Amino acid sequence: QVQLKESGGGLVQAGGSLRLSCAVSGSISNISNFSVMNWYRQVPGKQRELVATINRFGTTTYSVSVKGRFTIFRADAENTMYLQMNSLTPEDTAVYICTAFGTRTIWGRGTQVTVSS
Repeated sequence: QVQLKESGGGLVQAGGSLRLSCAVSGSISNISNFSVMNWYRQVPGKQRELVATINRFGTTTYSVSVKGRFTIFRADAENTMYLQMNSLTPEDTAVYICTAFGTRTIWGRGTQVTVSS
């Protein structure tokens, strides 16, 4: 089975940066085999938001709320996807969850990001 594990979350002041990691393990030769990988974020009581997407060709898309501040990228040799987050604001506080789609969608458990004002 394929598993996703997020890391890199934590507490940061507004204006700071964090880099989240999504490490892929299990029965997959390389993450480039996934059609698409995503970062979502979830705030209690709010709808889950799709933050960033990268497909197998390396094409990326971002939500309006993070475009220009966040960067999604993959390190295929490490079987890891990343989310570089800059210029963080308190509105970015959420649980960040990575997903991967091959034949089905696989979800990680998330990592908490808290941005203080």
